[in-house]
Amino acid sequence: MTGEERVLPLVMGVLNVTPDSFSDGGRWCDPDSAIARGLELVAEGASVVDVGGESTRPGARPVDAPEEIRRVVPVVEALAPVVRVSIDTRKDEVARAAVRAGATLINDVSASLWRTAAELGTGWVAMHMQGSPETMQEAPTYTDVVAEVATFLEQRAAMAARAGVEEIWLDPGFGFGKTMVHNLSLLRHLDRIVAIGLPVLVGLSRKATIGRLHAASDRGEVPTESTAPVPTDDRLEGSIALGVWAMTQGARMIRAHDVLAAVHSAKVVAA
Repeated sequence: MTGEERVLPLVMGVLNVTPDSFSDGGRWCDPDSAIARGLELVAEGASVVDVGGESTRPGARPVDAPEEIRRVVPVVEALAPVVRVSIDTRKDEVARAAVRAGATLINDVSASLWRTAAELGTGWVAMHMQGSPETMQEAPTYTDVVAEVATFLEQRAAMAARAGVEEIWLDPGFGFGKTMVHNLSLLRHLDRIVAIGLPVLVGLSRKATIGRLHAASDRGEVPTESTAPVPTDDRLEGSIALGVWAMTQGARMIRAHDVLAAVHSAKVVAA
């Protein structure tokens, strides 16, 4: 982003209505508390609130569609009149139920729901993931992670466009079947994903890579895959730092737990 073309990057606030998400699992399971949290995210400046009813942390077990729908629909219905709502799901049935409730963006970690988005007339986020949440961190391997992720996203975006999806976002999928080295390589070359020509969404907030970088920094060590990460609620500085890097490389939206800090950093970048 240079010169007069600079725009304010958007912030997507994370709202997990799950008992087992990696950072805030169990905090917003009750619909009333989830709705209150969503309104708090709006007050902090979130342009989108991302409602998820199934954890996709490494090793997470799947949730059946009826249970996922039960978790998300009341929250989507309450928030949709006041903010744009995205539904974080891999399931067609859940996406349809959430769109009926008012969601206008499908945040799809499986990158498989483009036909659903086309039929419903919603936006669609295609994310790269190697494997599934249950197995993705067991032994992620790439010959060239940047090229492979970029090629995958280009192919999925082309299929979505042919199907009639008009709003397509690309997400490299940090932490989804990727080691710390893979994540940092993707960050270093994020301009390759941006160069595809579609808006890029980046989800780095509180990820394990940041936890390892923090822990190694605290001890004056070089971070490795075996470095024990600091707790998730001690990863703010790294989340903001890497989010700012992604914005300067052209990311148009940052998915964040700490929305107020992310919004302030986005305004600084845009200035």
